[in-house]
Amino acid sequence: MDDQALEKIYQEGLEERIIDYLATTKKWSYEQAMDVYYKSDLAEKIHQGTEGIQYLDYKVLAQILLESGPKTDENT
Repeated sequence: MDDQALEKIYQEGLEERIIDYLATTKKWSYEQAMDVYYKSDLAEKIHQGTEGIQYLDYKVLAQILLESGPKTDENT
């Protein structure tokens, strides 16, 4: 397995942990948590590997997402 494949697996696991954490802490459905995450700027930064942000703890990343104002149907 090469470095890119490992990085992709790591990012997928990170996304799963963030979504699960959002659903659990905010009492959202998994669909709502996924919607909030995948519509966020954070998801794009993690996907691109911008500034090494993908190496922060998933709880910290979820908090950053929530503090930056997640784009939900309620906010749009």
